[in-house]
Amino acid sequence: MVKPEFGRRVNYWRTRRRIPMAEFASLMGMSLRWLEDLEGGRRQADPHYSVMVLAARHLGITVDRLMSENIDADCAGESEADAVRRALQRHDVITGSFDDAGEQAAPVETLYRSLTYARVGFQAGHFAQLGTEIPNLLVSASRAAHQYEGDERLRAYEVLSLSLELTEAAAIKWGDSELAVLAGHRAVAAAERSQSPVIMASAARHLGDAMTAHGEAAAAVEFVLAAARRLEEDLLRSGPDGYSVLGMLYLKAAMAAAAASEAEDRDPARFSRRVPGYLDEADEHAARLGGDENRLWTSFGPTNVSLYRVASHVYLSEGADAVAVAAGIPAAAVHGLPRERRAHLLTDRAIGEKQAGLRQRSVETLLEAEELAPEEVRCRPRTRALVEDLRVLGVGSAERRLRLLADRCGLPG
Repeated sequence: MVKPEFGRRVNYWRTRRRIPMAEFASLMGMSLRWLEDLEGGRRQADPHYSVMVLAARHLGITVDRLMSENIDADCAGESEADAVRRALQRHDVITGSFDDAGEQAAPVETLYRSLTYARVGFQAGHFAQLGTEIPNLLVSASRAAHQYEGDERLRAYEVLSLSLELTEAAAIKWGDSELAVLAGHRAVAAAERSQSPVIMASAARHLGDAMTAHGEAAAAVEFVLAAARRLEEDLLRSGPDGYSVLGMLYLKAAMAAAAASEAEDRDPARFSRRVPGYLDEADEHAARLGGDENRLWTSFGPTNVSLYRVASHVYLSEGADAVAVAAGIPAAAVHGLPRERRAHLLTDRAIGEKQAGLRQRSVETLLEAEELAPEEVRCRPRTRALVEDLRVLGVGSAERRLRLLADRCGLPG
C-alpha cells in the first residue's frame, strides 16, 4: 500500500471531524509539533500500521477509508463562513478590549506558527478547513494585540493583519465577497497599527482583491495604486519582502482594471489599456526580486506575473491570448509554485479554452486542476459556473467525464 499522502488524509479527516490539533495530538499520544509535521508531510510518509489504526480509530473511520485514494473535497458552506463572521463580530475582536483577568495571550511566535500552518493549507488548496482555523487565529491575535506592549504589540498587529488577509482570501474562495471586503478593511486597519510598510502593502493588495470580487473594481484600481505610491520608497528599502508586496499591488491593479473594463459600458478601453502597463510594472519588481519566491505567501516572481497575464486575458474575454500565454510558461517554473497557484492557472486556462471554443480541452484542463487541488475546481463558484457552461455548450467526446465532474461538484443533473 502506497501512503505518500498519509498526513494530508489525517488533516482532511481531523478537520472534517472538527477535532482541534492539540486535542488530536493528545489522543495520538504525541506532541503538537509531531502532528504539525505529520500533516505538513514532514514525517511518517510511510507510517507503521499501528499509527494508521490509532489515527483511524480516533477519527471514527476505518483504515481503508482513511487511506482511500478517493477523498472528495468537502466544500466550505454557510457554517464555515458563519463561524468566521461570528469571530469578526465579537465585541472584543472589533474593539480590541479583552478582559485582562481572562486568558493570557499566546506568544507571538506561537501565533505566527499557527498562521503559517493555516497559510500552508491554503496554498495547498485546502480551503474548507480554514473555517475552523481562522476564528481561533482572529481571537488569539486580537487578544495578543490588546495585552502586549511595545515591539511585541506591533508584531501582534502584524499577525492579526496577516490573519485577516487569510480570512479575505478564504472568503473569496468560498464565494463570499461581502465577508472578504469586511476582513480586508480590518486587515488594512490592523496593518496601519503594526507600523510596518510591508504589512500595510500586503493588506492593501488583499483589500483590492476583495473590492474587485465585490464589484468595486474601479475603486480597487485607485486604492491599490494609492497604496503603491504612498509606500513605494519604504518598500524598495525593505528588500525582497518589499519588492514582493509592491509587485503584488501592481498585479492586483491589473486584475482590477481588467474587471473594471468588463463592467464598463461606455468606454471599457479606458481601463483595459492600463492593464499591460501594470503588468509590466510588476515584471520590473519581479526582476528586482531575481526569481520566484513566496515571501508573505505572495508566490511573487516572474512566473506569477505570467499567471496574472493569463488571468487578465480571461477577464477581458481574450481566450486565445490567455491560452497562448499559458502555453509559454515553463512547466518547471509552474511546478515550483504552490498547488493553489498551479490549480488557479489551470482553471484560468480552462476558462480561456472555453472562450476560444476549445471546449474538450477545457474539460481535460479542469480534470488536471481537480487532481491537483480538488477544492479549487469542485467548490469555487467560478469553476462550477464553467462546468455548467460546458454542459450547455457541449464538449463532444468529453461529455461523460464532464458529467462525472459535475456530479463531484454537486451540480444538479
